[in-house]
Amino acid sequence: MVLERLTEVDPTIKAGALNTPSVEALYRRGLLPGLQKAQEENLERFAAFMRQRLPEGEPAKAPPRFAGHFAGITLSADRLDPSDPDLNGHGPADLVGMVGQQQLEVLLAERAADLGAEVRRGVELTGFEADDDGVTVATGGGPLRGRWLVGCDGGRSAVRKLAGFDFPGTGPEITARQAMVEMEGAEALGAGWHATPTGVYAHGPMPGRILTVEFGGTPAGRDTPVTADELQASIRNVSGADVVVTGVKTATRFTDNARQATTYRLGRVLLAGDAAHVHSPFGGQGLNLGLGDAVNLGWKLAATVRGWAPEGLLDTYTAERHPIGAWVLDWTRAQIALMRPGPHARALREVVTQLTETVAGTTHIVKKISGVWQRYDLPGDHPLVGGSAPDLELADGSRLADHLHGGRGAVAGPDRRAAGPGVRLRRPAERGRRGRPRPGRAGGTARAGRRCRRLGRRRRPGGSRLAGGGPVRMARRARRGGRRCWSGAGVGLSVSRILRRSRSGPRRDRGPVRAAQGCREWA
Repeated sequence: MVLERLTEVDPTIKAGALNTPSVEALYRRGLLPGLQKAQEENLERFAAFMRQRLPEGEPAKAPPRFAGHFAGITLSADRLDPSDPDLNGHGPADLVGMVGQQQLEVLLAERAADLGAEVRRGVELTGFEADDDGVTVATGGGPLRGRWLVGCDGGRSAVRKLAGFDFPGTGPEITARQAMVEMEGAEALGAGWHATPTGVYAHGPMPGRILTVEFGGTPAGRDTPVTADELQASIRNVSGADVVVTGVKTATRFTDNARQATTYRLGRVLLAGDAAHVHSPFGGQGLNLGLGDAVNLGWKLAATVRGWAPEGLLDTYTAERHPIGAWVLDWTRAQIALMRPGPHARALREVVTQLTETVAGTTHIVKKISGVWQRYDLPGDHPLVGGSAPDLELADGSRLADHLHGGRGAVAGPDRRAAGPGVRLRRPAERGRRGRPRPGRAGGTARAGRRCRRLGRRRRPGGSRLAGGGPVRMARRARRGGRRCWSGAGVGLSVSRILRRSRSGPRRDRGPVRAAQGCREWA
């Protein structure tokens, strides 16, 4: 059950991009078409913004290939190293990213409804009591009882405060404002990001979108609405342009307050998203960090509820996600340092700008922003363990992610029957308790709630030949939340042996993942 304080999607301007791990996770759940449609809408709005800035009669030009920014320093996709292996192998996920938070929320709400999840809007948590068996939540509509409570209630999380999570970090230096406005004199503003003697501002990529950054601490009256006069004064101060804000469609304030819970779990209470970590939004990390938390926690909590999770599985949520959250906080702090208007910071900014004008510099920063560097510290010394599985192209024209929409496990190995390099996907037939196929179920899936060891009970697993996807460097791979949990280069190991291994459980001399953690991909 999901309790949502708001009665509808919040229209306030928020995050506007997804990174590679986020798109991959949504792609593997069948949401790629919705993401593509949302991106097309946003690209049309971006094209409209660029047309508005053209002198009358001048033909439209192809927009610059934008690869992101670091502290407002624009990164050009023309300076990326196309041969870098970390920037390849993601399939269609490479082509999507410009998706707004509100658009994503609509897609996820539709997905939740399709899966039969209960979402109660307009219901706010006012308190809770946790014991050894579960959590009783107090709401305006009466008490609710559950076995676990996950606080996903934002940076001012009531769940975090009531549970007593430590939340250390660094205080704010900036007051930033982001808005969609109507204004006169916008032609005096440069498009994109600009550092000035009084701060930093960004104009675009949508018509009317403006962002300002001023140093001097927290904003006064943070909970009061952002007015046209306030925005106008901030834009003029930072840009020096004599603009007039005539209307405000949506606006918000934010700071660079950077804090992180020391643990994401206290007993039966867990945190995810902004409830677990807060930071400035520069670099587009916040939304993606929260999605990564959800993907990591979801299957582990489901395994715990269903009773097949090994001891300590839930604690790996903090162990795996906390380091990535800590990195994001430092990544955003570094950008604040480069945005400061003082002479030392501006000298350093010039050095970093010069680095971004090189292929190596831009490639390094874009890899960080895109999230392709993220790995989990799983047992095993193979370089592929813990990273995101490549989206292999299969002989029938489908891709590996196309076979994961149902949230089921998959094990892939070399196809020795194929004429050339290829990989064969094996997915055990789903059966009832007495071994009979369940009516209405596809034979090539494994029920998400099963233990990994059950995969080894099938004498003749159903499978399909997958070939033509190029060289396959892995002989065996288990998937957990889209991550390679164990892998190796020994092509002599068969898929059936891999399944037997998952049944008998991992051994330290083999270096695979902890028992029952592999072979699961959760919806």
